[in-house]
Amino acid sequence: QVQLVESGGGSVQAGGSLRLSCAASGYTFSSLCMGWFRQAPGKEREGVAVIKPGGSTTYADSVKGRFTISKDNAKKSLYLQMNSLEPEDTAMYYCAAGWGCRLKRDDFSYWGQGTQVTVST
Repeated sequence: QVQLVESGGGSVQAGGSLRLSCAASGYTFSSLCMGWFRQAPGKEREGVAVIKPGGSTTYADSVKGRFTISKDNAKKSLYLQMNSLEPEDTAMYYCAAGWGCRLKRDDFSYWGQGTQVTVST
């Protein structure tokens, strides 16, 4: 049974940093694409960053240069380093795993419960 558990969310002032983590279990971690998505109240869930099994990455334009996705296959863990945070980054952040590797919700079959990130001015 696939399980994804996020951690590391919290409240931070604009300009600050947070590092999200996602612990995966129940499947061969290195075989699937991994991604971070976010959903703000009243908005659609949107793709933030994706990392392919080989390590190549894709970012949403809104986070390029500020966020970095990475993974540790040995630890079966996914990370999102978020720097220069803005109030617009406030959302629930979800870890996802799947066979598609685009910033599209439909590409991912497995989801965590989410971790809240709140950025204040």
